Order: sequence, then C-alpha cells, then structure tokens
Amino acid sequence: MADKITALYCRLSRDDLLHGESNSITNQKAILKKYAEDNGFSNPVYYVDDGVSGTTFERDGFKAMMTDIEDGKVSTVITKDLSRLGRDYLKTGEYIESIFPDYDVRYIAVNDNVDTFKSENDLLAFKNIFNDWYARDCSKKIRAVFKAKGQSGKPLSKPIYGYKSSEVDKHQWVIDEEAANVVRRIFKLCIDGYGPSKIARILTEEKVLNPTAYALSQGRDNGHRNANLNRWDHRTVASILERPEYCGHTVNFRTRRKSYKVKMAIRNPQEDWLIFENTHEPIVTQQQFDLVQELRKNKRRPQRFEVINPFSGVCYCADCGKKMYLCRSTSLADNQEHLKCSTYANDTKDCTVHYIRTSVLSEIVLGEINKLLIMVNQNEDEFVQAAMESSATKHSSELFKAKKVLNKAEKRIAELDRLFARLYEDNVSGKVSDERYAVMSAGYEVEQNRLKKDVAELTAFIETAEQRASDVKSFLTAVRKYEHITVLTSEIMHELIEKIVIHAPDKSSGHRTQQIEIHFRFAVAIATATANRKEYTKKRKAA
Repeated sequence: MADKITALYCRLSRDDLLHGESNSITNQKAILKKYAEDNGFSNPVYYVDDGVSGTTFERDGFKAMMTDIEDGKVSTVITKDLSRLGRDYLKTGEYIESIFPDYDVRYIAVNDNVDTFKSENDLLAFKNIFNDWYARDCSKKIRAVFKAKGQSGKPLSKPIYGYKSSEVDKHQWVIDEEAANVVRRIFKLCIDGYGPSKIARILTEEKVLNPTAYALSQGRDNGHRNANLNRWDHRTVASILERPEYCGHTVNFRTRRKSYKVKMAIRNPQEDWLIFENTHEPIVTQQQFDLVQELRKNKRRPQRFEVINPFSGVCYCADCGKKMYLCRSTSLADNQEHLKCSTYANDTKDCTVHYIRTSVLSEIVLGEINKLLIMVNQNEDEFVQAAMESSATKHSSELFKAKKVLNKAEKRIAELDRLFARLYEDNVSGKVSDERYAVMSAGYEVEQNRLKKDVAELTAFIETAEQRASDVKSFLTAVRKYEHITVLTSEIMHELIEKIVIHAPDKSSGHRTQQIEIHFRFAVAIATATANRKEYTKKRKAA
C-alpha cells in the first residue's frame, strides 16, 4: 500500500466563492496536506476542480482521480468535507458506499468525521442529504435572480456573434462592426435566394472566420479549441437568420433546465420567450428580418445555377394553386427558360401546363413595379389611401370611435364587477331579497357578457387597422429605395411582391394571350397584366 496514491481531492464551485476563504482551493490543499502528514498518509497527489458544481460528477479533476482508482493506483481519497466530493446525495452515497469499496479505496471527509475504515458513519446519509438540500436551495435563489433579471429586460446571455458588451455597461450590447458586416451579408444572401448550406459554402470558400473562430481571435474564448476555424456549418447560418436580436430586440428564456442536477438545456416553445423590443442598435432592419423569415418558411429548391432566378418559389398556378416549376438548363437559351405548373409536371395531368417564359414574365413584372413606383412617387397620399382600404388612414374617424367605445365598454365592465360585489353584500345582509338579487344579477350578467363580446370585436378591429397601417408603412419604406428598376433581382422581388399567379393561356382570339396577377406585399395592391405572344414576338424581332 505504501506505493499507492493518497488522493487529496479539492473542489470549489462559483456558489462556494460567496462563502469566503474557508472553502478556497488553497485552503483545502493546506488542510488536506496537514491531515495526510499528521496521520501518516504517504504519496499524496492533488486532484482539483475549480469552479465546478457539486451536483455533477462530470469534472475533469474527479474523472482523472477515478481513472487512477480504476487502474488500482489509489488507496485513499481524502476531502475537506462531504460536500467537496459532491452535493448529489444519491451519487455521493453510491461512490462512498459502493464504488470506492469495490476498488478497496478508503474514503475520509476530515471536517465531517467520516472514515469508511471506521464504523462511526451512521449520519453519513443524512449529511449527504443536507448537502444536496444546500445545492437545491442555492439553485432556487440563483433561478429567482435569473428570472428577475430576465423580466427586467436585461439580456441573460452573452452578446451573440455581431455584438459585444459595451465598455460603459456590461449589460448593454453594442455592434461589433467586423462580425456585423458578415451578419448583414448572410441576410442579404438569403434575400437574394441562397439557402443556409450555400451561404455556408460561400463563407467557407472565402475563409471568413466562423463565430467560434472569431471569438478566439478576439480573445473571447468559449472553450471550443478544436473547432474547424475555416468551416461554416449550415446550422450556424440558419441560427443567425432566425435570431430577432439582430433587429435590435432582447430575447430571454429561450431555454430552461429540468432541474438543478440536469445541466442540459431544453428549448422553450416560442410563446414562452420574453421579447423586449428596441433594446440595442439593430444590425438588420425589421423588414429584412421579417422577409427572411417568410422566405425561410417557403424554402425553395436548391439550384445548380450561380444566378438565382427571382421567380423561383413565388409563382403559382391560378387553377390548382400549386407552385410553378422553374425549368432551366445550360442547353436552353435565356429566352427559352420557362415556368410550368408543378401538378402538370408531375404527370398527373390534373391541371394544364400554364407555360410561360421567364423573359416575358420579367418584362411584365418590371413594367408593373415601375408603374407602382411612379404612382407612389407622384401621389403617395392617394396610394396610401387606396392601400389602406377600410382601415386606419382612410377611416381614422372610425378607428377613433372604436377606441372610444372600447374604453367606455371596459369601464362599464369594471363598474358591473363592483355592482355585483355590492349586490351580493346587500343580499347577504338582507337589504336585497333573494328574488330581487336573482333578477338584478341576471341582468348584470347579460349586460357584461354582451360588453365582453363587444370588447373582443373592437380590440380585433383596432389591432387589424393598426397592423394594416404598419404594413403599408413598411411597404412604403421599401418602395422609397427605388426610383426606376431596370433589372429584376431576387431582393427586389421578395421585398415588393408576395406572389405571382399565372393563368392558363387563352387562344380564342387567334393568338396566345395569358393573364398574370401580381400580388404586392402586405396586400397593398394587385396588378393584372396580359402576356401577349403576338406583341412579344414583334418586340423580339425588332430587337
């Protein structure tokens, strides 16, 4: 036994730091060294875990000690007290009463007077339970502080990629321009039609540092030292595209833990998140973020071509309602690229082909967009009034009246609650008979139920009107960026157009015509145009 190790195990967690020097690693080492010397324990070796909770046994120092125990190198384990070994009473008890004895290892907790070679360990289980309770109590206090901080609007996480902590206020996020430029580019590429996998390949090929590598380069090491510094993962890109923080919002309570003993985070449903708007400077606009979310919901098929076709994923068949397939090939000339109904393309023949060339469609859509730009630039008020239809701007008096009626109804509901309470007290005291109470309370209840229904309808009307105003404002913000458009890009298409509906061709006039419906975003307008093959053929010959 003389050549075997006496393991002097020391552990300190962040919570223990609150209790001062008595639990410091230096102090524990001094106590254990003196105990070993005074009691004749030879060959002492320190195993240390600094800043690790006692509720987990996934600790580097502890695992190194267990490896030596399993290899038969250790005769005795000594800790300052039981809580240094662990605060999970079930696992701690298992190590002391089962695992250590299996390897003929003696365990000693100095301050708790525990020695497995002696018989006076009757209170061992209770001491372990008290240590577990202590960990549970600390966890409750930490969760309470964490919850209060999260509900106050302060971010619960460190700044995400693209941001850094302010030097003035550590709770305030400020833009990190170098990383923010990469984030802006990721959003721009997504709007242009590239998916997360393609964006990840582009960034990797250009040797852009991924978030982990960038953090290391800035001295913000997050522990991933073996990360591939030149490789972007599509999941990283997708995560960036989904984070509301990039448009200036704080998002708290994304995740939770089942218990203080289980460290793995569980993702909360989105309705349980707490979002505080406009808490820091945005990297992308709200409109860009919303547009990306919509594009991500309607994911398009990956394309082999470097140039993304702007019509991909936005054109629909007027008859079956399904998306139009984009047909392109290196063997086809630009004016031969076309769209056709996906139902027809799947050989079901439940619909017709609805064939249309993208060059023809591009000419029509460009013309209608530029008409709308002229309308907005020359008479914005008239456009807004038409776009708002029967909501806030055109009928501001109705909105004002609705808010006034809503306020009155809410006050009357509160008054009826007070009348109910007073009527009940009068009935109990005998001032109002049971018959009179039944009649009056029934009348109050009927009135209150009617008012509650009115409140729900008025609230819905007001919210719809105000949201409509916000949508039109967002559309105008996008339109004002352009004066005249000559080239139709994916970004322009998805900023301004919701969908394009392609009708079946009509040959009744002797030549082929085809009706096209262009639905602008937020339903601000619908443009109807006709694709006339005769006119297009003339233009092509003239060119």
